Amino acid sequence: MINQDKTNKSLPDVSESYWLNSVSMRSFPKLNKDINVDVVIVGGGITGVTTAYLLAKSGLKIALLESDKLLNGTTGHTTAKITAQHGLIYHQLIKDIGIEQAMLYYQANFEALNFIRETIAHFEIDCEYSQQDAWVYAVTKKDQEKVEQEAKAYNQLGIKGTLVDSIPLDLAVNNALIMKDQAQFHPLKYLEQLVEQVTEMGGKIFEETTAVDIKKGQQPVVLTRDQAKVTANHVIVCSHFPFYEGLGLYSAKMYAERSYAIVAKVNKQIPAGLFISAANPTRSLRKIAINGEEMALIVGENHKTGQGIDTIKHYHALESFGQTILGIDSIKYRWSAQDLTTLDQIPYIGRITSGNPNVLIATGYRKWGITNGTAATLLITDLVNGKKNKYEELFKPARFNPIPSLKNLVVQNANVVEHLVKGKLQLSQIDPKTLSSDQGAIISIDGKRKGAYKDDQGKLHLIDTTCTHLGCEVEWNSGERTWDCPCHGSRFSYTGDVVEGPAEKPLKKYDYNLHYS
Repeated sequence: MINQDKTNKSLPDVSESYWLNSVSMRSFPKLNKDINVDVVIVGGGITGVTTAYLLAKSGLKIALLESDKLLNGTTGHTTAKITAQHGLIYHQLIKDIGIEQAMLYYQANFEALNFIRETIAHFEIDCEYSQQDAWVYAVTKKDQEKVEQEAKAYNQLGIKGTLVDSIPLDLAVNNALIMKDQAQFHPLKYLEQLVEQVTEMGGKIFEETTAVDIKKGQQPVVLTRDQAKVTANHVIVCSHFPFYEGLGLYSAKMYAERSYAIVAKVNKQIPAGLFISAANPTRSLRKIAINGEEMALIVGENHKTGQGIDTIKHYHALESFGQTILGIDSIKYRWSAQDLTTLDQIPYIGRITSGNPNVLIATGYRKWGITNGTAATLLITDLVNGKKNKYEELFKPARFNPIPSLKNLVVQNANVVEHLVKGKLQLSQIDPKTLSSDQGAIISIDGKRKGAYKDDQGKLHLIDTTCTHLGCEVEWNSGERTWDCPCHGSRFSYTGDVVEGPAEKPLKKYDYNLHYS
């Protein structure tokens, strides 16, 4: 079946993040020789950049490696909410890991919020920072009860919150829970200042430099795709999915989800605040200023990567929501993002294993990477500098919290097996010659499953649909023009090149003329 929908002309043709479009980030060279540093950081998102800043500030010689362009990944596609209200999580955390550990999770994210606020004030960064209240609201009786449970958890943890029965949106709700004094900002305008600080302190930043492995030792060595090596006392893996898993088996311990965003010019006034629904599919809303004009940033429609409906329809669903409550005049931007969730909903931050103490990771932020990513930075900086940190055990990558983890491990891996088998059995009778421009589909060549995409110039691109990670079959993502793996979240361009891991190798390409003439 061809997964393409062009019936709604109000959506921009191209997926493009406003955050990335609105700034001109400085470029950095590719690493082309072996170097030695105190710390090498892999991954140029909020965690990598902030960690580079803090470690350089502490006097260490650092190198930051980014496989693409700085801040071009999940950080450049965020909602940019600075908040410890991560949906409905605290009641569940108390059930799963106890009050003391749930309190630590809140404190870590609250401290991250304060760090961002203080850093902005210290450098006088013009990044559209504003203090906001965060609201999670219920529109059903079932979700009303969940919000009430969350309010009780707030009370148990001493979180400043208020339970109310209405919100300042044209939306009937059963109740809502407010977390006071949270914030929003322009994440790239904030982080580009930290990038400048890193370079001024002598830090080395390299783009288009893909790390592929780590050679363990007293001084671990990061190996890159183009053979250049970085030797360091510590390696910090802040890439979206850890390029180096060691014995962590993170492919089995996390799952990838995509979510969608639109920026819309609307007809009604947008209230102050950070709003998110208690129900799925998620609806998240905040205002955003573009060239002095207030617009609505509407986010949601999360699903496991490679397992959504025709992906363009997720944008239509957000548009319908926005039209109902605010009246949409036009849509200026649309984009999607991917994030990873761990078995117990808590990020993996710290030493990858006790036997490999100089390799650290930070991943699994569950879509709340602005504060979780900053909390990761504060923890990792302490560990590298040999300081004690009270959050080390909570976020330790080698932990195993049995109550949530056993159940989720079984569920997630059963889902992987289901899609592995389903993909192998799925064949298609579509003739690639019938594809229109800018359409992709699953086809068959000599009875074998392949993928085809016809570009705007009429050229057909054929790929083998078997993911190079663990062999699942990828699916076409019409909204982003990518091939997405439903098992572990790897994504590939329409030409088969890796867009997101854990896959490291591209999909096999085929010459159309050799198979169809």
